[in-house]
Amino acid sequence: MKKIAYIEIDTHAEIAQDFMDLMHDSKEFSVDFYFSEKIKNQIREDSQFIHVSDSSMILDQLSAKNYDLVIIGTVHRYFNTFLTISQRFNTSVIVHNLNFSQISKSDLIKNIFKNDFIYRLKLWWKEGLFYTKKTYGKARNLLVLDKELSSEKYQFLPLFYTKSFEQINNKGLIIAIPGGVSQKRRDYQKVFTIIQNLKTEEDFTFVFLGKAKGEELKNIESLSENLSGNIKIIYFSERVSSNVFDDWMQKANVLWCPIQKEAEFFSQKEIYGKTKMTGNLGDAIKYGKPAVFPGNYSSKLDFIIPEEENIIAQFQNLKNSNFNFYKDFSREKTQKDAELLLNRLIST
Repeated sequence: MKKIAYIEIDTHAEIAQDFMDLMHDSKEFSVDFYFSEKIKNQIREDSQFIHVSDSSMILDQLSAKNYDLVIIGTVHRYFNTFLTISQRFNTSVIVHNLNFSQISKSDLIKNIFKNDFIYRLKLWWKEGLFYTKKTYGKARNLLVLDKELSSEKYQFLPLFYTKSFEQINNKGLIIAIPGGVSQKRRDYQKVFTIIQNLKTEEDFTFVFLGKAKGEELKNIESLSENLSGNIKIIYFSERVSSNVFDDWMQKANVLWCPIQKEAEFFSQKEIYGKTKMTGNLGDAIKYGKPAVFPGNYSSKLDFIIPEEENIIAQFQNLKNSNFNFYKDFSREKTQKDAELLLNRLIST
């Protein structure tokens, strides 16, 4: 059995969980997971293969075992540590922001002063921020989780598969809007306006499946007080637990994903579907739900549906839609495709 180390000591606990779910019964690979305490607390299971780690101990932990492949789930900090790992081991890095992975040192210097100055100064002073491009460059392979972002430089890692669960027949329509409730990443002002002006006799429930705070929370609270009896919104002012998220995603008829065309990471512009993947793509696959995206989002997947002018009628038409997710996204196929890639990463 080949041995893999998967490291997530930074941000993307949900992707680490997806990799763990996909590989837990693999006959070809044994995977050890190195998580920070924060990440470990977000993982749904405990396992002998999970090890608590941080930037000060990960090198010693990796050196104590003979891994065929090291996968780093996120490189958004600890650049000096991850650079050393990439130089010593057969390392693949999952890239979430393609422009950031190629950012020049001069642009990094400019961006330090644009936002979060103290935090960014710490990244420069203590965590090797200026090694960013070199850290990605020294990795033997760079991976992306959206096939449409793949190229000769960025290899596609199949990770998302459609879960099996009992389909629920809702009385009305349940529209799930997954993701943190922030205007920076999604156009929630447009969502609020559409819900506020909704006139229908059918029951509608809109579920904001992410933590709401600040101005967005105030707007949701105000909106919820001025709706007719057949229209309901559900929202959360704290982090949504994985169990609650799962429950509502399974109940939902349709996903509404009003992502912005552009986002910023470290003050570097990224474009969804071009240089940055949206987690909503994985949500649609995992829960087998049609997802309505803005018309400017480019996708070849038939269940990623461009938003129409009358989006409410569109939701109603999609209520009973039947997309065959299992044809391309069964667990068995996804695991087999992932294992083919992992074997290539080890042999190259």
